Amino acid sequence: MTRLSNDPADFADEALAGFCDLHAGLVRQVPGGAVRRRRPAEPKVAVLAGGGSGHYPAFAGIIGTGFADGAVVGNIFTSPSAQQAYTVARAAESGAGVVFTYGNYAGDVMNFGLASERLTAEGIRAENVLVTDDIASAPVAESERRRGIAGDFVVFKAMGAAAEAGMDLDEVVRVGRKANERTRTLGTAFSGCTFPGADAPLFTLPEGHMGLGLGIHGEPGLRDVPLPTAAELGRMLVEGVLAEAPEGAAPDRAGARIAVVLNGLGSTKHEELFVLWATVAPLLREAGYEIVAPEVGELVTSLDMAGVSLTVTWLDDELEELWLAPAETPAFRRGSVAAGSAVESADDGAGPAAAEEATPSSEGSREYAAACVEALGAASARLVELEAQLGALDAVAGDGDHGRGMVRGAGAALLAAREALEAGRGAGSVLAAAGDAWADRAGGTSGVLWGAGLRAWGEAIGDLEVPDAAGVSAGVAAFSARIAALGGAQPGDKTLVDALVPFETELQRAVVRGASLADAWADACGAAESAAAATAGLRPLKGRARPLAEKSVGTPDPGATSLAAVFAALGPALIAAANYEEVSA
Repeated sequence: MTRLSNDPADFADEALAGFCDLHAGLVRQVPGGAVRRRRPAEPKVAVLAGGGSGHYPAFAGIIGTGFADGAVVGNIFTSPSAQQAYTVARAAESGAGVVFTYGNYAGDVMNFGLASERLTAEGIRAENVLVTDDIASAPVAESERRRGIAGDFVVFKAMGAAAEAGMDLDEVVRVGRKANERTRTLGTAFSGCTFPGADAPLFTLPEGHMGLGLGIHGEPGLRDVPLPTAAELGRMLVEGVLAEAPEGAAPDRAGARIAVVLNGLGSTKHEELFVLWATVAPLLREAGYEIVAPEVGELVTSLDMAGVSLTVTWLDDELEELWLAPAETPAFRRGSVAAGSAVESADDGAGPAAAEEATPSSEGSREYAAACVEALGAASARLVELEAQLGALDAVAGDGDHGRGMVRGAGAALLAAREALEAGRGAGSVLAAAGDAWADRAGGTSGVLWGAGLRAWGEAIGDLEVPDAAGVSAGVAAFSARIAALGGAQPGDKTLVDALVPFETELQRAVVRGASLADAWADACGAAESAAAATAGLRPLKGRARPLAEKSVGTPDPGATSLAAVFAALGPALIAAANYEEVSA
């Protein structure tokens, strides 16, 4: 288990700080992650790997010549926020554009996408390359829905070498997508990983079994099978991966070349990997393949998970050259890196922070803003109470971080709201500030959704009027519409939307028929709580739980559960403030 920590909530931040101090000759810490110590003297495409913490040496460990220009680092198993991605990109960008590359997870897609939009609006070209190598997470016909796991390493390496060779942004993106299309991974877990401060792993396995088809965020395997011998496991992995050889990539008489990574997930010892390799390598050669510069070790981990994965990339002349190209990073070195032209950089690259111009606010709105802060305080306290429960729900078919992420997000939102209130902002600006802080601090899918939703709510009510019941209902509708547009989930997908839509619908219905806000809010909370409980019977169609759909059946969705709880906690303060306005009017 993960034993060494101070405050578990600070584990990822402290780990990054320690890493950057240890490898100060190669990397430097910036807001949101780390970048190369020395920037290129001439414009060069910046390749930025990213994702949650807990996967070392991915992603910060591969920063360096011939590999990544920077890494965007989120909390444990949580996607970085759009703000983190933006600030790291500004620190690494040298005039030729940036490309974010990451595993195919909803939170990463949303946050890196939002950061790309912001960079593009500022005149910096930004592209995204998603890795989808996990053959267990979706069928071939739905390969675009597959997760990115240890194949990240090969795809990132190809892109980094391409950028180092001077390819432009379009070519680096093309190389990355080609490498991804020719990469396949299958993995298995022997035991679950344990979050810092936790007293139990995210999942357990029956005695003498392993979980085949693991993820790298603490998710259990897709199915539990009896634990085989090393030789049996080697054959299982090889046969599974080779069965998905890309079209036209099967070996011919002259042999086909492949890059191979046999990856340890965190607690499987090198000696065990060597034993497994003794089966894997002969089987690959017997199948007609020539193995090019194989890697055996820990390259994309999952904290202290015991498990292994096998990655194969079918090479052509271009990909082979890039796979073999020199690299020098804290965790990976290959060949001899030629001395290049680079300059020391001490600034964070993010540019001057644009001060947000305060909008005019009324006294009534500022008073209502105080009620919003009180409501956020109640929600934050309630999430602290539910953190362990929400984490347990999430661990059934996800990565177990939902409770911690919600606590971090709500806590940051509360602090930002208080600061905005003290600065004399109205209610709309207070909620918008809370939303931005929630998204930045929580990261992940729920973080970006809650952040965007709160900002939309704030924009809907503004800084001049005190909302009556209809105004509160309109704010909730704006919150819901923004989440629907950003996340794309529908009722029945087993997400927070399954509780949000009934809440919004019942609130609006009750307000329209003339109910008081207190009665309308109570009815809406009841609808949301019932809907959240009913998600136990659904199969997830969105998010990280989707590949583990069968395991999820019987367990309520954590996002729907937390949403119902948060709205129940928000109610008293918002109702009291709105009722005062209704009575005084």
